[in-house]
Amino acid sequence: MSGDNKTQRLAVDIGGTFVDAITFDRETRSIDLEKEVTTSDQPSKGVLDSVGKVGASLEATEAFVHGTTLGLNAVLERDGAKTGIITNQGFEDVYEIGRTNLERDAMYDINYRKPESLVPRRRRIGVPGRLNASGAVVEELDTDAVRDAAAYLADEQGVESIAICFLHSYQNDQHEQAAAEVVRETRPEVSVSVSSDITGEYREYERTSTAVLDGYIKPIFENYVDTLDSNLGQSGFDGPFFVTRSGGGTLTAESAKTAPVHTILSGPAGGLIGASHVGDVTGRENLITVDMGGTSLDAAVIEDGSPVVKYDASLEHQPMMIPVYDIRTIGAGGGSIAWLDGGLLKVGPQSAGSDPGPICYDNGGTEPTVTDAALALGFLDPNDFLGGEMETAETAAIDGIDSKLADPLDMSVHEASKGVFDVALANTVGAIREITVEKGLDPRDFSMVAYGGAGPMFVPLLAREIGVNEVLVPKAPSVFSAWGMLMADVVYDFSQTHIAVLDDIDLETLESEFAELEADGRETLEAEGIEESRQDIERAVEMRYFGQEHTVEVNADGVESIADLADRFETQHETRYGHTMDDPVQVVHLRVRAVGENDKPTLDPEASRSAGELEPVETRQAYCFAEGEFTDFDVYHRDDLAPGDELPGPAVVIEPTTSLVFHSDQTATVDEYGHITITTGGDQ
Repeated sequence: MSGDNKTQRLAVDIGGTFVDAITFDRETRSIDLEKEVTTSDQPSKGVLDSVGKVGASLEATEAFVHGTTLGLNAVLERDGAKTGIITNQGFEDVYEIGRTNLERDAMYDINYRKPESLVPRRRRIGVPGRLNASGAVVEELDTDAVRDAAAYLADEQGVESIAICFLHSYQNDQHEQAAAEVVRETRPEVSVSVSSDITGEYREYERTSTAVLDGYIKPIFENYVDTLDSNLGQSGFDGPFFVTRSGGGTLTAESAKTAPVHTILSGPAGGLIGASHVGDVTGRENLITVDMGGTSLDAAVIEDGSPVVKYDASLEHQPMMIPVYDIRTIGAGGGSIAWLDGGLLKVGPQSAGSDPGPICYDNGGTEPTVTDAALALGFLDPNDFLGGEMETAETAAIDGIDSKLADPLDMSVHEASKGVFDVALANTVGAIREITVEKGLDPRDFSMVAYGGAGPMFVPLLAREIGVNEVLVPKAPSVFSAWGMLMADVVYDFSQTHIAVLDDIDLETLESEFAELEADGRETLEAEGIEESRQDIERAVEMRYFGQEHTVEVNADGVESIADLADRFETQHETRYGHTMDDPVQVVHLRVRAVGENDKPTLDPEASRSAGELEPVETRQAYCFAEGEFTDFDVYHRDDLAPGDELPGPAVVIEPTTSLVFHSDQTATVDEYGHITITTGGDQ
């Protein structure tokens, strides 16, 4: 998939505050990275600016991998395309009725009101036509009614996108496909999202919501990708253009345009891919990843070498039936605003973003943020921010903390700044507990991986708070999500609902249904130009005890008998919930993941220090959380570190795009690949 003269791979990740770009040259093994300010009003401009800043030669680039928050932001800001729904007559309100259960944060809120629907009643049209639960046609689809519905939605309601979802189309998609063909023929200017093209699973409300989210972002995503692809082409790039998927791996930009909902959480996915790779190389199978950027903090679990994937995600109370990494996101980034609520100090979820940004950015920001607090605590050097490229307004930041936080709380600036970190830590501990303790996992059995622009500064503190003994800070942590994207394989997921008691299924039937899904997977990979030798197929079955609502995913590779599958389920159920039952076991979904293996850049071991000892470049006063006071911190440059170096805390390790901060009860060591491990001593 690449020419002999193309040696570079390029990845770009758009965050809420910065755009991260990284290049890897497979001949020289060199890595170059840069950060550029996010241009939220023109996202493709920020991407191209970052490509130019990192000095990437697009003519020599063999592949471009992109992670984008475009779809995510459209949903969060409710700024997507005007969308309509075509569904079965009499079922127009399935999407608005949804489920009666409330999310945890609203369970006891007597003032709770459901968010306004993305598709109001006037834009939901039912048409005659019906399948039964087995997929058999009960009533033929009225294509004239579909034509009229499309005309009404386009001409009278002005929709830019139409989501099509019919009952039981997971068993038989002929009505949905026929309706989509009518809409495309009669209203070619309107985007069409078809539920059966996205998921082959039951639950009409969730399938409808997924199709709506896809339609809501589709016109925006298509325009963005086309514009970016054209601009890259004009600059000499003619290789494959990939977009990271919410559930891991990548897909081609053309495929992403057909179902952009699969990319809605593509940015955070890159970091998990990279962390899995680093964990594999360093022999760590159980990791808690913490990506702290400018706007938010994303936490996730890697268990037994693989990130945890779920199929029942939601975004802004909208369910999504797509594979996504199980990531907890909270408003605790470097740009998160610290504020007072009735005399109580709070941090986030509001963020200063990139414009105006924290007060210290000197770009018009007036609200104190986590970054301003870090500057006041001595964790950041005001004269060496972003490698000296950005001048900081230290005095203005301290004055802002004083007037907005310290003075109203009758504290010093340093006490208020420490309080900002304490509150951010408390918020983050809750997110970590959700993905570990509440799922039967002890976080002390894991190592943490710290990345993102603010991650290395914050996560060593978080580890102390939780009792995790080891923090791994990889190379290039501030652009680690982009680096992870370079590691990503091409991945497509296929699923089929098959609800049956396990005792009523024979292995031949199971094998036949898997074979159909695998054929779809291999056909898709071949269409992407991936040779058979680089194709890998992974099988899984979602199972449960009869009468249960939720399922357990069971690896189905190499299953030798139905009894073997039952044993695997019982083992997995006992691991997850601590017990097994005597009830019949039920199969719910079959899943196939088709993987096209890409050439992955690898880091070669580095040479140890040849002579002498590493000396700090300076010492400076900063706040040590272990000692509870300001003290001298040794300061090092990361480029000066070599494998085998051991640095006692308290210390700061500076690199152009981030700073690693660890405290007096912690020690840093450098491994053969240049990754830094922080260990905490003493009782926690």
